[in-house]
Amino acid sequence: MFVDLFLDAHAVPPPQITLDLDATDDPLHGHQEGRFFHGYYDNYCYLPLYVFCGRHLLASKLRPANIDGSAGSIEEVARIVTQIRARWPAVRILLRADSGFARDGLMSWCETNSVDFLFGLARNTRLVGEIEAELAAAAELSQLSGKPARRFKDFAWRTRDSWSHQRRVVAKAEWLPGGTPGTGEANPRFVVTSLSREEHQARHLYEKLYCARGEMENRIKECQLDLYADRTSAQTMRANQLRLWLASMAYVLLCALRRIGLKHTQFARASCGTIRLKLLKIGALVRSSVRRIKLAMPTAFPYQAEYRAAHAALTAATA
Repeated sequence: MFVDLFLDAHAVPPPQITLDLDATDDPLHGHQEGRFFHGYYDNYCYLPLYVFCGRHLLASKLRPANIDGSAGSIEEVARIVTQIRARWPAVRILLRADSGFARDGLMSWCETNSVDFLFGLARNTRLVGEIEAELAAAAELSQLSGKPARRFKDFAWRTRDSWSHQRRVVAKAEWLPGGTPGTGEANPRFVVTSLSREEHQARHLYEKLYCARGEMENRIKECQLDLYADRTSAQTMRANQLRLWLASMAYVLLCALRRIGLKHTQFARASCGTIRLKLLKIGALVRSSVRRIKLAMPTAFPYQAEYRAAHAALTAATA
C-alpha cells in the first residue's frame, strides 16, 4: 500500500528516483518477543528497517536486534523495485545507504537487476593506506590555512574474500585542524558505487549525492519522535509490527496533507511535529447526545488561513 500511494502521488513518472535504506534502534523497556541487546546502540531494542524515496515512506519492517543491519534488505528492495517497475518500467533507480548495507549480496542483486547503488564503506587499514598521499596533501593544506581540507581519490577495489569482483570506490581524504597550530587528525571516508566516473566525478559523487542521504535521518525522526513509531510495547512482534505500520500510516497521511493541502502555505515543508502542534492540536468543545457528536471550534485560531486553504485543497483533490 505504501508503494502504491507513492506511485499515485506522481502524475508523470520521474526519470530517476533514489531509494534510501536505513536501520535504526527502537529501544525496548519490557520483555517483548524478539528483544535483544545491541552493542552499538547500547540498549535492548528492535532494529526496524526503513525505506524512503524523498519524503515518501515505502517500507517499515520490524526486526529483532540480533541481526546484521542489512538483513532482509534484498527481499524488501526486490519487492519495492518490482512494484515500481510494473508501473514505471523506464524509471532509473538508485539505491543509497550507509556502510551497514555494503554487502556483496545486495550489491550483486543491484547489478543483476539494473539498479544503481551508492553505499558507504567502512574504513580499514588497507583502504586508508590507499589514500596516504591524499591525506598528507590535505594535512599540509589544512596546516597552512587553519581550516579543514579535503582531497578525493577514485579507484577500483575488491575485498580479499567477501566481494565477488572489483567495484568503484571513492575516498574522501580529509584533515581536520586541531586546537593548536600544527595539530589535527585525519577523517577519511569511503563509498562504493556502480555509478560511472563519466557521470559523477569523485567530489560531486560524495558531497552532493552521498551526503544527501542524511536527509533520511530527519524522516526517521519524524516517524519515531513526532508520530511515536517507537511505541512497540506489545508482547509479540506481530502486534508490534502492526503498531509500527499504524505510525507509518500516520506519517503517510501527514505527508499527503503537506503535499496536497498545505502546498501553498507556510507549512509546505514543515515537519510532522510542527503540523501536529500548530495545525491539528486545536482546543475544541465536544458535546455528545444520543444521536450526534458536536464539535465547537474556537473562533480565534492563529492558523485559520492555512486550515481553510488545506480544507479547500483537499476538497478539490477529492472532488
